[in-house]
Amino acid sequence: MTDQHTIAPAALDRFLRPRSVAVVGASDKPGALGCTLITNLDRNGYDGTIYPINPKREAIGERKCYPSVEALPEGVDVAVLAIPRVGVLDAVKGLAARKCGGVVIFSAGFAEGGEEGLAEQREIARIARESGMVVEGPNCLGLVNYVDSIPLTFVETLATPPTGKRAIGIVSQSGAMAAVLGTILLARDAGVSYSVSTGNEAASGVEDYVDWLIDQPDTHVIAMIVEQFRKPQRFLAAARRAAAAGKPIVLLHPGKSSAARESAATHTGAMAGDYKLMRAMVGRAGVIFAETLQELGDIAEIALRCPSLPAGATAVLGESGAFKALTLDLAEELELPLAPLHDDDSPLLRAALPPFVPVSNPLDITAQGLSEPAIYTRCVEALLQDDRVGTVLAGIIQAEPITCAIKYPPILAAVEGKALSKPLVFAGLDEGAEVPAERIAALRAAGIPWFPTTERALTAIARLTHWSARDVSATDKPALPVAGLAAEHGVIPEYRAKQLLGPAGISFPKGRFAASADEAVAAADAVGYPVAMKAQAAALGHKSDAGGVLLNLADGAAVHEAWTRIHANVAAYSDSIRLDGVLIEAMGKRGMEMIVGAKNDPDWGPVVLAGFGGVTAEILQDVRLLTADMTEEAVVTELMKLKSAALLAGYRGSPALDVPALAALIVKVGQVLRAEPSIREIDLNPVILHPSGEGVVALDALMLVD
Repeated sequence: MTDQHTIAPAALDRFLRPRSVAVVGASDKPGALGCTLITNLDRNGYDGTIYPINPKREAIGERKCYPSVEALPEGVDVAVLAIPRVGVLDAVKGLAARKCGGVVIFSAGFAEGGEEGLAEQREIARIARESGMVVEGPNCLGLVNYVDSIPLTFVETLATPPTGKRAIGIVSQSGAMAAVLGTILLARDAGVSYSVSTGNEAASGVEDYVDWLIDQPDTHVIAMIVEQFRKPQRFLAAARRAAAAGKPIVLLHPGKSSAARESAATHTGAMAGDYKLMRAMVGRAGVIFAETLQELGDIAEIALRCPSLPAGATAVLGESGAFKALTLDLAEELELPLAPLHDDDSPLLRAALPPFVPVSNPLDITAQGLSEPAIYTRCVEALLQDDRVGTVLAGIIQAEPITCAIKYPPILAAVEGKALSKPLVFAGLDEGAEVPAERIAALRAAGIPWFPTTERALTAIARLTHWSARDVSATDKPALPVAGLAAEHGVIPEYRAKQLLGPAGISFPKGRFAASADEAVAAADAVGYPVAMKAQAAALGHKSDAGGVLLNLADGAAVHEAWTRIHANVAAYSDSIRLDGVLIEAMGKRGMEMIVGAKNDPDWGPVVLAGFGGVTAEILQDVRLLTADMTEEAVVTELMKLKSAALLAGYRGSPALDVPALAALIVKVGQVLRAEPSIREIDLNPVILHPSGEGVVALDALMLVD
C-alpha cells in the first residue's frame, strides 16, 4: 500500500540532491550496509556533511558518531536507515521530530512480512504525510544521483556524472533491477542521471519520481521497471506530461501471466485482466513497452542517442543474401514496415551502387565494401535522404579489427559534420567479433547506437516504430448518461440491460419482456414470428448453458409450450435460480459473431473490449482492448489488427462486413462508460456484424453495476 499524498517538488529536490546525510547504523566494518554507504559517499567525493549514528561508537574514521537521531541537529536533508526493521519506526519518528527532509529505508519485513509489518508501514506513511518528510522504501536499495555523484545505496557504486551527454533516469520498484539496468546502460556509455528504487512505496512511489524527472533538464529518457502501479491516475497524468515534454518513458512491466485481480461476471471481465487493461491505458498515455530487460536497455538507448524516434518504414543495409532473407522473415514477424525500394524509383541509391547490385530492401551490397569502402558512405547517404525511409539500419559483418577499420570510417563519413534528421542504427551480424572499443565509441558519439546483433536492433526499432504510428486522437463525442441507472445495482439481467442501453443508441433486436406465458404469446404476436425466447434472471449469466434460449418459435402455441420448457430447463440446471420472466425477440439474419464489452476499473478507469465473440470468446480471446476515448477511425484500425481480421474484410468470396458500424457501437459504449463510473462491466455478446452498410445488432446484453 502507498500513501496517496502528493509530494512537493521542492521536497524531492532536497531529497535527491542532499547537502547533508545522516547514516543510522553507521559502521566501519567492511560489508556492513552502513559502512558501504559511507564508503560510497567518500569514494564519489561527496562534499556535503555526513552524520554517522551508532550508539556503540564515539567516532567512525575521522567523523564524530552520534548516539541517536535525537542527537542530530535539526534539518538534516536525508537520513539513511541501515538498521534492522525493529528499530525503523522509532527512528522515523525521531527524524520527523528533528525536521529531517527525507528517509531511505533499506530493511524489509514490512507490508510483505505480515500484519505487524503492514501496521508499521502504515504508521511510517502517516508520519511522512503529516511531517512532509519524503520516505523511500522500505525494502529498497536506495538511490543514486549520478549528476551530483551522490550514491545513497549499499551497492558499491561509482556515480559518474553524465557530463556533456544526454541521460536516462531510472525508476524501479525493484532495487536489484534498478542496479542491473544501471549497469547495462553505463556499460554502453549511455548517460544515467538518477536511479531510484522505490521498494514497498510506503509514502512515495514511482509516480512521484517520474513526475520529478520530467522537469529535470539533465534527464531526457525515463526507463522504468514496475510490477504494480499503486497510483494509476497519477502515473497516467505523468506519462502524458512526459510525452508532451518530448521525454520518452520506456517501461518493463512483469505480470502478463498473473490471474485477474477479481472474479468476473462477464466475458469482458474475464478477458480484460489487470495486465492487459494496464497496458492499454498506459500505452494510450504515451509509454513505450519493452518485453524483456534487454529490450528495455535497447529501446532506451535508441531513444537516448537518436535525433528522433524510429517512425515510418525502415531501410536495411546489408552485405549478405542470406541476411537479406533472414531480415525479411524477422521484419514480417515483428510487423516492421520496410520501405519499398527498387531500381526504377530510387535514383540516389541506384547511383551509389555498382551495376551488378540491384536496389532492394534489405539491400545486399555483397562483399563490394571490402574493395570499395566508399560504397558504405554513398548508400547510407542515399538512404538517409530518401523520404520513404524513416530509419536506417546498417547490418554489418565486423569479423576483426582490420575489417572494422575498413567499414566503420566510411559509415561515419556519411554523417560527419551533418545533423542527423532520422535514426541511423548500426548492428553487427557476428556477435562476439573483436571490435575495437574506440570504433563503437565513435559511432555512439555521432548519435548512432551500436548493437551486437541485428535481431536486437530490429526488435527495438519495431517497438519504437509501432509506438510512433499509434493514433493519439480522441473522440469529440460527449459522455452519454444512462437514464434510470441510479436505481440499479448488482448483475443486471438482459432484458433490463437492453431497456437501459437501448435509448443510448445501442441496437438490439425488436423485443418485449414477458412475466407470464400469456404475456409471452402477446409479446410474440406483437414482435412478429418467428421469435426467440430467452430466460431472464440476474443469476443466469450464460443462458445457453442452462437451456435458457429457444429459437425459431413459429406461433403462439410454440411460444406457450416454450414457456413451460424453458422454466423446466433452468430448474434442472439449478433449482436455486428463479426467473423474472422471459425476453421475446424477433429472429434476425445470421452474421459474424463479435463481442463488445466494457469495464470501468476502479484504478485505471474505462476500457472497451472488442473482437470475435460467441460462446468461444473466452477460449479464442481474439480481442483488442481500447480506451474509451478513441475515435471511430482509430477503433477501425485496431479491429483490423485482430488475428482473424481477414474475416472482416471479406474472406473467400464472402462480403466485407460493416466494420465502421461496429466501430460506432464501440465508441458509443465508451461514451456510456465515461458518463457512468458505477457501471463495472458491460457485455454485449454476441454482436451480429452484417455486410457493409447493413449495420450491427447486439443479441445479448449483461451489465454489472456498483
